[in-house]
Amino acid sequence: MTRIDFYVLQPGAQGNRYALAARVTEKAWKAGRRVLITTASEDEKNHMNRLLWTYREQSFIPHGLLGQADPALNPVLIGTEQETGEEHDVLVNLCLRVPEYFSRFERVLECVDHDEQVITAGREHYRYYQKFGYPLHLHRIN
Repeated sequence: MTRIDFYVLQPGAQGNRYALAARVTEKAWKAGRRVLITTASEDEKNHMNRLLWTYREQSFIPHGLLGQADPALNPVLIGTEQETGEEHDVLVNLCLRVPEYFSRFERVLECVDHDEQVITAGREHYRYYQKFGYPLHLHRIN
């Protein structure tokens, strides 16, 4: 069964859900995992692409856009909710709804920041996963 991890920025924490997504993506990649970051729009997809190029000066997260990059060379792919791809290891969800294909992944990482719309969506996602018995893990990020 898919493990669901919620990463929630605490009050006073720096950054937003995009920076948080870059952080958890880097951690998953360094652990040898393949990652699909799913976004709600082309703009968000392009924003995440730019962010991963500049996330840290001292490191590089090998990534590409779903459908354009060679998956064999890019362990991290970025797509929109409509671009499901073939990945099945780790899904970083930046959509305001639960993607229909989430259950094919071993892990789903939900990133929640201080935006009211994101907080509301995060609560809805939590209740949805809980209702269907998925194992839930909460990580409070300072």
